[in-house]
Amino acid sequence: MTDTTSPKKTAITICGSLRKDSINAKLRRHMSQKLREAGVEVTDLDLADFEMPMFNQDIEDAGETPEAAKRLADMFRTYDIVLIISPEYNGGVTPLIANVISWVSREKPNPFKHAIFGIGGLSDGKYATIFALSHLRDTLSKIGALVVPTLLGLGPYPDVLDENDEPIEGNIKWKVGQMVRELTHFSRGGI
Repeated sequence: MTDTTSPKKTAITICGSLRKDSINAKLRRHMSQKLREAGVEVTDLDLADFEMPMFNQDIEDAGETPEAAKRLADMFRTYDIVLIISPEYNGGVTPLIANVISWVSREKPNPFKHAIFGIGGLSDGKYATIFALSHLRDTLSKIGALVVPTLLGLGPYPDVLDENDEPIEGNIKWKVGQMVRELTHFSRGGI
């Protein structure tokens, strides 16, 4: 008898903030748990472990591409899901996420053409990172990433989470569940 079960999906999760008590780290932990409950093997990455200077093509041209960029590119090529949870800075993506994408996108073969990407963010403002998420989706799409349709913009914090960092409102719980469903069911289809 042959085993017809699919291999367990794998995911890496990234927080676009290095702050010690980042509210986005709370959302990332919640999403990681929901992915685990859906049967996904999750690895939570700390971008502090992937030091990279500000992107400068002169560094790359000198053959000094940071080893961290190569490691992340390899991970993007081998994991099924990449989930980026990030705050919004001045209506755009954080410098940390912009720098990571700048470095990783330079690696060959394209590290953005394997995984399914999900993006989200938590904000203390009423627009709930939606501007940054729209920018991030556009950037990721332009470099070959397949981003699920749901943009998980939540806010204002702390009104949306309870004392255990669980979503309070039913529509937010549904949106979290929808993102998990999209991340676990969408596929590149052998492309």
